[in-house]
Amino acid sequence: MNMTEYPRFTIIMRNYSYEEAEAILIAMEDLNDQFAVEMTLNTENAIEHIKKLNEQFGSKFYIGAGTVRNIKDVKDAIDAGASFLLGPHHFTKEMFNLAKEHQVLTVPAAMTPSEVDEMIELGADIVKIFPATAVGPQFFKDIQAPLGNLPLMAVGGISSENAKEFLDNKTTYLGIGSGIFNSYDIKNKDISKLRESLNQFLASV
Repeated sequence: MNMTEYPRFTIIMRNYSYEEAEAILIAMEDLNDQFAVEMTLNTENAIEHIKKLNEQFGSKFYIGAGTVRNIKDVKDAIDAGASFLLGPHHFTKEMFNLAKEHQVLTVPAAMTPSEVDEMIELGADIVKIFPATAVGPQFFKDIQAPLGNLPLMAVGGISSENAKEFLDNKTTYLGIGSGIFNSYDIKNKDISKLRESLNQFLASV
């Protein structure tokens, strides 16, 4: 994957059914330059969902795997067609190597400046700061000063209320959980309402 093409916002789909995930992607029509989506691997039938979503929408959207924790997860996600991998913690060199071999973008998690630097040195394309609200928006600006202009993604507690503040403090990417949508709209697969929520989020930033 070309890093310059990766969208600023990644929608994190945890414990969604295939039909719910499908509705979100349909609602994202023409917003492929703004949003990518990832299905967390601790979702029931996640690998099957990722494979089906890629078969249906992979030519339009970046569809990846989240909660990637080990080399088996990397292999399974790649086999399902994932174009990127997000993790809740560090990735090993073996995980990075396999992903790069298949041109799959890697987004391991870190918290401290030392951990961020370590992940970049091992080959991370983006480093996910998680949970982002535990450190706050200023943290991103503060560590960019000594470490350089790094590709950092804020994940954990991001919403339309605080997204702009994170971006204003040199956060490059945002990972957004189910809070971006009304749970009732997801349950009912209300595409027009889901679309409205996406546009409201974009308007907030």
